[in-house]
Amino acid sequence: MIAGVPDLSVRIGRVTLRNPVMTASGTCGYGEEYAPIADLSKLGAFTTKSITLHPRDGNPPARIVETHGGMINAIGLANVGIDEFLNSKLPYIRTMGCPVFANVAGHSIDEYVQVAGRLDAADGLAGIELNVSCPNVADGLMFGTDPALLRELVAQVRRVVTRGVLIVKLSPNVTDISATARAAVDAGADALSLVNTFLGMAIDIETWKPKIANESGGLSGPAIKPMAIHLVRKVWRDVARNAGVPIVGIGGIRNWQDAVEFILAGATAVSVGTALYVDPTTPLKIADGIAEYLKRKNVVRVSDLVGRMVSAKESPTPPSETGVEG
Repeated sequence: MIAGVPDLSVRIGRVTLRNPVMTASGTCGYGEEYAPIADLSKLGAFTTKSITLHPRDGNPPARIVETHGGMINAIGLANVGIDEFLNSKLPYIRTMGCPVFANVAGHSIDEYVQVAGRLDAADGLAGIELNVSCPNVADGLMFGTDPALLRELVAQVRRVVTRGVLIVKLSPNVTDISATARAAVDAGADALSLVNTFLGMAIDIETWKPKIANESGGLSGPAIKPMAIHLVRKVWRDVARNAGVPIVGIGGIRNWQDAVEFILAGATAVSVGTALYVDPTTPLKIADGIAEYLKRKNVVRVSDLVGRMVSAKESPTPPSETGVEG
């Protein structure tokens, strides 16, 4: 066993997180809604629900349906809009005691730029998570599936995000996620978060109608975890490792074991989403579990595990070469 407390801190761009566990966008509002349930100051970071230029009511109900091993949602980016966010939500965010990233969505490059620029100029946010991959609105996948368009969007947003960290959230609904990852990094992304939800559908066999009013929506939860880990590994290997760009892994994380899998695959941090609907304290339990795991494995820093997955044909690297105590 190692002596002392393992170092759980990680860096996402210029921001240091006390531990690698974040909340995923859209799962717990703007922070104040979640505060009575969990100690927000113990989170690695918090990510707000999406913010758009104008308020949005979102899609009509039904907007959420449980599936085997997961959940399909088609909320449709319902939110209060940038003006109301700055006036009524940001004051509380400044008191949360952990880094907060604002998730930003839009229908055009100009909308993204306006919202991101105003958020970057506002005190109290650690950075922006650019949502280019929402499958629940009419044009939600437009930027996230076209590398050239994504590169243009990120480059334009990068010009106005000069203070905070710029994270780009990637869609799994593409032929080659490494192509979109590379476009985002080339255009100036400080970090990548992946993956957003997979497109899915559920049908009521009695009425023959889709269970979601939007017909299809985004599938999240444990069902997508193996695919999400695969894509994190691919992006880490093909793009992020050599670029020195951290990955925030997302997709079906329920416990510390799931989180460690993502970290070994190449994620620097992880985000918890659907599991919050089962147990809102999941992120805090995951952070504690990771700490105990590091002690048991004689690992000094959680960052020493990033990308350390060993292929079936390889032997583990000796501890002295990885920053891991022997």
